[in-house]
Amino acid sequence: MTAYQTQRILWRTTVYILLVLVSLVFLLPLYVVVVTALKEPIEIRVERAWDFPSKLYWQSFKDAWLELRPQFRNSLVLTVNATAISAVMGSLNGYVLAKWRIPGEKVLFPLMLFGMFIPYQAILIPLFTFLSDIGLSGGLPGLVLVHVVYGLPITTLIFRNFYVQIPDEIIEASAIDGAGFFNIYTRVVFPLSLPAFVVVIIWQFTQIWNEFLFAVMLTKDDTAPITVPLAALAGGEAVQWNFPMAGAIIAALPTVLVYIIMGRYFIRGLLAGSIKG
Repeated sequence: MTAYQTQRILWRTTVYILLVLVSLVFLLPLYVVVVTALKEPIEIRVERAWDFPSKLYWQSFKDAWLELRPQFRNSLVLTVNATAISAVMGSLNGYVLAKWRIPGEKVLFPLMLFGMFIPYQAILIPLFTFLSDIGLSGGLPGLVLVHVVYGLPITTLIFRNFYVQIPDEIIEASAIDGAGFFNIYTRVVFPLSLPAFVVVIIWQFTQIWNEFLFAVMLTKDDTAPITVPLAALAGGEAVQWNFPMAGAIIAALPTVLVYIIMGRYFIRGLLAGSIKG
């Protein structure tokens, strides 16, 4: 073995050890959450936070599920609908901005992107007033509308960057064959859009599922997503911490499953539209 090969092995070993150590640091809070959720209330002490439970206590998960089940269902309805609508609308926007020439497109696209940088707090009061005026305040339809509108800038950007790499000759050939706007989209563009849809679905699903400010301000108790009662579980002076920790794990499961199922395609789809040609 040459000196170069030995040096390379040592370097890779060092890098892997550092990566493992950094991963352990990031996983420590998750470990505390899991072991706390599995402890009986009498075992939970600050000085024993790192200790593994002497006996696995699953009742916390049962109680948390019974408490959060209605809001869990609300979050599923909200997230699935808002993600699907914003993905389809972002795809259509990206298709138009990438392959069709429309008046004012050079101004329209930057204005749409500007929406990504508007903080939630800046529009909360006029947004609440607007939803009240149109009769959508306090329910899931209004919250779906809010997340669709707020998600359009980023979904449009992702799809537009992806569609730019599709050769214009394909679109032109389809138009010459007599295909119209929607025929070209459904038969040519949409089938090629799977990588971009994966990126958008993961992004939007995670953002909408974990969002709290709009959820707590624009819904009522019976229509609130899971983030609202989850925050309430940790309130008060005498909190049995196994209960909110179990609730946090239940609330995190959908996004974890989405990343497990679709995560391998996320970076691939994100980079798919980064280079044209």
